[in-house]
Amino acid sequence: MVALTFPDGARRDYPDNITGLDIAKGISPSLAKRTVAMALDGVLADLADPIEKDARIEFVSRDDPRALELIRHDAAHVLAEAVQELWPGTQVTIGPVIENGFYYDFARNEPFTPDDLPVIEKKMKEIIARDKPFTKEVWSRDKAKQVFNDKGELFKVELVDAIPEDQSIKIYKQGDWFDLCRGPHMTSTGKIGGAFKLMRVAGAYWRGDSNNPMLSRIYGTAFAKQEELDAYLKQMEEAEKRDHRKLGREMDLFHFQEEGPGTVFWHANGWTIFQEIIAYMRRRLKADYQEVNAPQMLDKSLWETSGHWQWYRESMFAAQSAGDEAEDKRWFAIKPMNCPGHVQIYKHGLKSYRELPIRLAEFGIVHRYEASGAMHGLLRVRAFTQDDAHIFCTEDQLAEECLKINDLILSTYSDFGFEGDLVVKLSTRPEKRVGSDAAWDHAESVMQNVLQTIAKSNNRIKTAVNPGEGAFYGPKFEYVLRDAIGRDWQCGTTQVDFNLPERFDAFYIAPDGSKKTPVMVHRAICGSLERFLGVVLEHYAGHLPLWLAPKQAIVCTITSDADAYAAEVAAAARKAGLRVDADLRNEKINYKVREHSLTKVPALLVVGKKEAETRQVSIRRLGSDKSQVMSLDDALKMLTEEALPPDVKREKAAG
Repeated sequence: MVALTFPDGARRDYPDNITGLDIAKGISPSLAKRTVAMALDGVLADLADPIEKDARIEFVSRDDPRALELIRHDAAHVLAEAVQELWPGTQVTIGPVIENGFYYDFARNEPFTPDDLPVIEKKMKEIIARDKPFTKEVWSRDKAKQVFNDKGELFKVELVDAIPEDQSIKIYKQGDWFDLCRGPHMTSTGKIGGAFKLMRVAGAYWRGDSNNPMLSRIYGTAFAKQEELDAYLKQMEEAEKRDHRKLGREMDLFHFQEEGPGTVFWHANGWTIFQEIIAYMRRRLKADYQEVNAPQMLDKSLWETSGHWQWYRESMFAAQSAGDEAEDKRWFAIKPMNCPGHVQIYKHGLKSYRELPIRLAEFGIVHRYEASGAMHGLLRVRAFTQDDAHIFCTEDQLAEECLKINDLILSTYSDFGFEGDLVVKLSTRPEKRVGSDAAWDHAESVMQNVLQTIAKSNNRIKTAVNPGEGAFYGPKFEYVLRDAIGRDWQCGTTQVDFNLPERFDAFYIAPDGSKKTPVMVHRAICGSLERFLGVVLEHYAGHLPLWLAPKQAIVCTITSDADAYAAEVAAAARKAGLRVDADLRNEKINYKVREHSLTKVPALLVVGKKEAETRQVSIRRLGSDKSQVMSLDDALKMLTEEALPPDVKREKAAG
């Protein structure tokens, strides 16, 4: 017998190997009809699976949020069946669920085109309408390889070989079509419903290796309800308009090129925004942090001590020094993180408990390898700048430091226009890590308590736990903000580290004269400044607040009679601290307005003969077809006030 505990706390005994479907039918036919899967001790499983041990059982309906992954997983299988029905001989490879959807990779002589997607969608709807049940079979390794080999599915044969010997080979069937899959699935193809759409096609190397064959990938998405799909598609349409790469071209901010893959070529406008963000962060840190700068390249031995060489090597760029002498042949790594360098700065000179906490900040450029297919504009690069800091403190000071960081992160995001809810996720110990279990237990316990305090302190904050997603040296908080169109972005982090200071033998002198190892808190607020700038661009759709805009205003002439006055206006604006250019070209004013609107200049100061005579300007705001006529002095006063960064405004208001 197996004892099963239900969500209401009831506990019942059932015969060994009874299935979830049998239990649901025994409770009520309607329950069995609406249930698509079950959860045993919180883990999703096929409803038809035999239950072999005592467990907590939950029946999962199609409307349960947990079913969304199953809907998308099943849709990927139906996509693969549809493709093979339409184009016999196409090999299927892998089709995982990803964030917001799914994809499937196919091997065929001709890659798919966008014109193929409506045809495939139509066939998918036919397969879903057949409502064939998903059934699971367990095959021997030899049988699976033989069957797939006979079908010409050579990629599947390779996948079977990659499955560890201690794992069974599961085959899921939907009618006559079948696939190698870990599962679980819903009860039938009909449960997928009609709220799905194929989004785009792309190329992808088999197993992400450029030495392997190029496959044709089809991306799709699926939801439980049509209105959810419609909302997502609308969001994607808006996201396309806001794409920071498109805005980067229109606003002349940056570019990328093959000679520097994953590294940004900043143009003057983009660099202005970048420096405004750094200047803002410097002002926020000046009272509490010491800004430092650690070397860009350090000997391999330091990275071995830190653990990066063992656990992070695949993401590091390394080089051997030149020179003919043997002692010159040393291996160096370009830093992927700033933390080991900051430990060395902390260690330089004896530290007393009275000096703690010591907060070291750096706008440090780091380099991390990203696969070519993973890079994405400013959001995923190989070289980026972190607004990084490391705090060395006592254990008694730890909670207070984490709460101070939390306050700084929240106010920073508000200043950049992210006023909505935030999610703070506690990421716990990963499988690959340094340090003892006792140290991890202690660090996670402290951070769990801090997380509870954070949640109580602000109703904007929601909390979550990411099991196994911590850094290799310690648990961390991940701050996830939401942009103007409802997308989530993970930016800030706070990481508690009991390991690196000990590995580097860092210490402070305690009140009793003994040496004690400090706690090290790693923290970033924007995270990657490049990525944060990309997020900000998309959040505002390029319509940046005046303090961030690279060109805050353009003085535009209506006729050449106003050229001299326009130059005077531009000079006065620059003297007031505004970033202003003058457009004196012999073009119609409507042409100038359209052109500068495309480059997202927030304000146009239009002047003609009349404005020159009255010493006025006509102010036209980005996105508006109305003008406001003001005296030059009043206009400059208004714009300079508006151009003050939010933190400066607060200080000014405070007196």
